[in-house]
Amino acid sequence: MKRNKRSRLRGRKTCGWGSRKKHRGKGSYGGRGMAGTGKKAGQKSTFIHRYYEQYFGKKGFFSIKKGKLEIINLDNISKHIEKFIRDGVAKKTPEGIEINLSGYKILSKGDIKEKLIIKASAASEKTKEKIEKAGGRLELE
Repeated sequence: MKRNKRSRLRGRKTCGWGSRKKHRGKGSYGGRGMAGTGKKAGQKSTFIHRYYEQYFGKKGFFSIKKGKLEIINLDNISKHIEKFIRDGVAKKTPEGIEINLSGYKILSKGDIKEKLIIKASAASEKTKEKIEKAGGRLELE
C-alpha cells in the first residue's frame, strides 16, 4: 500500500512547501545582485539611486559643467609652502615666492606672513587685501 505524501516528505527539507527557498521565514528571496530591480522595485531603489544615477528616466545629452574651481584657504597655502616648492607648484624668486594655483579659488581664512605672488583663477576681495598687506600680489587668470 502506498504511503501518503505527507508521511513520505517527513524529515526532508521541503516537507510539502515546494522548492527549498520557499517558506523559510526570511521572506522570498529577490535573487542575487541586481535581480528584481525593475521599474517598481522598492526594496533596492536606494541602492540604484546611489550607485547607478542614470538607471531610470530618459537618456540623452547632458551638459558637462566646466569651470568648477577647487577651494583653498590662505592658511593652507602658508602651511604647505615647502610642499608646493618640492612639488614644483611654487618657486622662490627675488620678489617673493611665486605660486601657480590655476583652477583654484582662494579664500581669506587665516593669515600669511610671507611675500607671495599667487596666480589663481579666482579670489575673494578680503584675500586680495591680505596678500597685498603682506607685501605680495595676486594675479587672476
